[in-house]
Amino acid sequence: MSIYIEQQAFDPWQAIIDHQQQSDLNKQFGATATFIGSMRDFNEDADVSQMVLEHYPAMTERYLNQLEQQARERWDLLDILIIHRVGDIKPADPIVLIACWSAHRRASLDACSWLIEALKHQAPFWKKETRQDGEHWVESNTDGL
Repeated sequence: MSIYIEQQAFDPWQAIIDHQQQSDLNKQFGATATFIGSMRDFNEDADVSQMVLEHYPAMTERYLNQLEQQARERWDLLDILIIHRVGDIKPADPIVLIACWSAHRRASLDACSWLIEALKHQAPFWKKETRQDGEHWVESNTDGL
């Protein structure tokens, strides 16, 4: 498992390629499920020009490690990669990448879906958006899908 919290923009597709080439996966995997989340230029009917994503590093790393452990206990996974941005983010910038590798598709698809929902609704990140009417902290999104 690899967890990265990035201050700078990243290329999610290149990260997947690099991870596969540097890992011990070789030819063991038959499925790779991915989720890439990017910043929208709107939220709640307001235009958003940028966002600041804050976190407490130790708390965030501990939470992401717990997610990884739970996913491995629930599904037969060969590997997991999670990259999450923090800091100043612009519309269309990738914010999060989740990739799950498994021998068969169902495990990687289910794990990837579960990981993004858990991360989205429970991870210790705080968002401040810049809109035309000023800066606004975004309330936690815990209402499900």
